[in-house]
Amino acid sequence: MASAAGPDQSVYYVPAQGWYPVWLAFGFMLLVTGFASVLNMQKTGGSADWTQSLIGFAIVAFVFFRWFAKVIQENAEGYNNAQLKKSYVWGMGWFIFSEVMFFAAFFGALFYVRMWVVPWLGGEGSKGIVGDYLYPEFEATWPVVSNPNPEIFENPGQSMAPPTLGSAWLTYLPFMNTVILLSSSVTVHMAHMAINTQERGKLAGWLGFTVLLGIIFLGLQVFEYYEAYAHMGLTLSSGIYGSTFFILTGFHGFHVTMGTVILLIQFFRVLKGHFKEHDCFGFESASWYWHFVDVVWVGLFIFVYVL
Repeated sequence: MASAAGPDQSVYYVPAQGWYPVWLAFGFMLLVTGFASVLNMQKTGGSADWTQSLIGFAIVAFVFFRWFAKVIQENAEGYNNAQLKKSYVWGMGWFIFSEVMFFAAFFGALFYVRMWVVPWLGGEGSKGIVGDYLYPEFEATWPVVSNPNPEIFENPGQSMAPPTLGSAWLTYLPFMNTVILLSSSVTVHMAHMAINTQERGKLAGWLGFTVLLGIIFLGLQVFEYYEAYAHMGLTLSSGIYGSTFFILTGFHGFHVTMGTVILLIQFFRVLKGHFKEHDCFGFESASWYWHFVDVVWVGLFIFVYVL
């Protein structure tokens, strides 16, 4: 595929067969099934064992490191022609679309429960439940907090909506995280502009600041989770409200973590002198993903915290 003068740009480069996809699938299998086991153990009150998930995460991280390094090497050697780069763009586009559908399913579940199921349980509408099927203390409100039997699920002491929080710090925390993520979209865009003008100092500065904002966001979310579990009585087992809150914000936090790691990798590449004006897809794809994560958070802030 390559001659002494370099790779043939008229040929669509196809790398040699390798085991990266197999090991990546195996690592993800261990990671996801291990995490599901942890959630089930928490639901049943057992002790969670993170060993399997950590092994899966280590395999995934190692494979990604080796695979990304190989792709970067191929690009540096000139194997990525225009047609192959177009394939990268379409691949990243479809990946982000799959992530949109992923979050749409959870937002849809939240909407279905809040707008239809809870009113039905309260006797409203043509499908409303009437009779003595529910306990007398049940109230068709969101969040669903009335429960005469804590063994079924622990009553959350209060919701995460800012007006109802007792602590002034927690009241403004979701808004602070919103400002942080929206600001990070601006800083990563400024880093992209610095690539176009080949200002390496500004590129490293803006990108490094973006990574810092991502870390701050995650730190604040960890603090919020601690307060919810330790002082507010809101856990993953707190009925449908606790489940939807932690699943939506937790998966988003996972995506922010992945996005921060990806941007950190791009930062190290910047320090090595990578990225030119017309050769920066690695950075561009990372910034697309980061903008997507920011948009999802805006939806979370509105539909989970505010409304």
